[in-house]
Amino acid sequence: MNVPVTGKLLSHQKIQRSHLDGLAIVYVRQSTLGQLQRHQESTRLQYALVEYAESLGWTPDRIVVIDDDLGKSGSSAAGRPGFQRLVTEVSLGHVGLILGIDMSRLARSNRDWHHLLEVCALFRTLIADMDGLYNPMDYNDRLLLGLKGTMSEAELHVLKNRLHEGKLCKARRGELRSRLPTGYVRAADGQVQFDPDEQVQHVIALIFRKFDELGTIHAVLRYLVAHQVKLGMRGQSRADARLEWRRPNRMTLQNLLHHPIYAGVYAYGRRQTDARKLQAGRPATGRVVMPMDAWHVCLRDQVPAYISWEAYQSHLARLAANRNVAGQAGVARGGTGLLSGLIVCGHCGNRMSVRYQGTRAAYNCSRDQGNYGGSTCFHCASTALEAWVVSQVLEALSPASLALSLETLQHVQAERTALSLHWAHQLERAEYEVSRAARQYQAVEPEHRLVARSLERAWEQALEAQRSVQEEYARVHQHRPGTLSEAEIAQINALAEDLPALWFAPTTTTVERKEIMRIVIERVVVSSDHADERVSVVIQWCGGHTTVGTVTRPVARIKQLSYYSELAATVQQGVAAGQTAQQVADELNALGYRPAKRTLVWKAEMVGSLAGDLGLSFSRLARVATARLQRRGEWWRLPGLAVTLGMPSVTLYHWLRQGQVQGRREDGDPTWWIWADEQEFARLKMRRSKPRGELAHDRWIHQANAVDSHHLKEGTDV
Repeated sequence: MNVPVTGKLLSHQKIQRSHLDGLAIVYVRQSTLGQLQRHQESTRLQYALVEYAESLGWTPDRIVVIDDDLGKSGSSAAGRPGFQRLVTEVSLGHVGLILGIDMSRLARSNRDWHHLLEVCALFRTLIADMDGLYNPMDYNDRLLLGLKGTMSEAELHVLKNRLHEGKLCKARRGELRSRLPTGYVRAADGQVQFDPDEQVQHVIALIFRKFDELGTIHAVLRYLVAHQVKLGMRGQSRADARLEWRRPNRMTLQNLLHHPIYAGVYAYGRRQTDARKLQAGRPATGRVVMPMDAWHVCLRDQVPAYISWEAYQSHLARLAANRNVAGQAGVARGGTGLLSGLIVCGHCGNRMSVRYQGTRAAYNCSRDQGNYGGSTCFHCASTALEAWVVSQVLEALSPASLALSLETLQHVQAERTALSLHWAHQLERAEYEVSRAARQYQAVEPEHRLVARSLERAWEQALEAQRSVQEEYARVHQHRPGTLSEAEIAQINALAEDLPALWFAPTTTTVERKEIMRIVIERVVVSSDHADERVSVVIQWCGGHTTVGTVTRPVARIKQLSYYSELAATVQQGVAAGQTAQQVADELNALGYRPAKRTLVWKAEMVGSLAGDLGLSFSRLARVATARLQRRGEWWRLPGLAVTLGMPSVTLYHWLRQGQVQGRREDGDPTWWIWADEQEFARLKMRRSKPRGELAHDRWIHQANAVDSHHLKEGTDV
């Protein structure tokens, strides 16, 4: 007789004794803490699975409840210690049955879900939900479980997309609310408006105005700290919207300058989540700042604006230009190098770095050396180069002296007016706090001494704060009055009309000079085609014009000078004519020749050293001895013969050590006496003209012949 088998009986047939020996784990999870508070029925249903496990044959002591993941999302196994504990117990073979109210409670990710199925199939663990009991080793059950897991993941994506599209639709209308920065509040009807406190508005406007003037966040921060300017912050909730005055910091100023709401723009999607940077258990991580064209919503003229859209764009461009990265000039920094960030190598096109040796600066192009181990591309001292560029800048700015004078007067007066208004707001606020504390103290009943004593202390604190503000204002007003005096106006006009005096004034800092140069100069391109003292300079102005010039720089050696042959000829003629070293030095100065180093005139010692390198001497006895030796075919000192041959002294000394040149030294005298008559001189000159490979071949042949001669002399085979 065939008896129909029900679903429940079939499920019970899947349970074996080995399953009952293992644990029955009840996994409890809800996605958010809000669900725990508002949907408690789901929590009770999940805990009730303990009774379901008992009905399947498990004893209460073999039933374990894992509820570590309450309030955690099931989109990933990361950050879910309960799920990880569940997989670990299954992998150890301790579990016979896993119970969940539905598959979405266990996992909403196919990767996590199928990993659990693989582990359960390997260790013969059953899975049960409100619909039935499944064996992952059975093909039909495995297929059904996989389908349920796929539906759970798809359901999560549907819910997320529905919520995201709803937020986008509301944001496109400009109605999606977000946290407002300082300077803005939300009215009762939901509209965004300026903070009603005038001092808060004044501080925000002051920050934008000073950034236009100073150009860097750190400079604005220093200004605010120096003048004791604080930022007004309000709580975001209506219950706690009190105004607090806090010290300015760099991050607050950076966020303020980057936020588009100050330009009247409603934006959504400025920061988006990057899954690669998301950290488990930290939902606020992984957010990256997106470029403007990647924002979800950007609606202009939606809220009251502190600055214009054009000013906001210029602020972003200035902040990007201030970054110290390759290819950008960066912000003007300390140091004596006025062209740092502006100077570009004309040979390779890379920006040159500035290096300091004490107070002296030099510009060096070492990109190839640092990246590829090559040599330095170009090197130039700063003194002569900067002097020429500064002269061009002052000449270009001279027609604007009158406009500069008027603008400076207006700027200084506006700055002092703004600071006076800020101190007036502080005095008014301190007076209000005192009057409010007095009203509160006077309104309390005299018999209620517990409250009266506290209000009396508050009144005293308000009076002390008011006195501190008044004293500080008196000190500031004494050192810097609110209006310019006639003497200050006359001084400003005089400095503006004399730009060189303003440029070289002790009160003008190096950073200010660099800022002036960056206003008018885009970049300075320098190059030297022959590696001598002549440097070609091209100034590319911000307006598109260019100025080309040549600057004379100091070089390390006299031989690097482009007119070295003229110097040598003049010295040789002076020695032959019997002139003194000082007379030759005066002649070189009269001809306009400049030494290699930083000195501007020739001296007798320098001319004597040059003559010694040429193998000459201004001493009469030395000249006579040299002439007598040269008639006998001998040369006094290596440099003289090296200069005549047109080769380095080091190479000639190397030939001497190899025996290719004949020379001698007297006892106790380090000077070499080189023998080189007309034939020997011709041989050396021919050897100098040979390529290096041919010289190596001749040397190899010479060594081979020497070996052959040695073996023939000894009577042995080669």
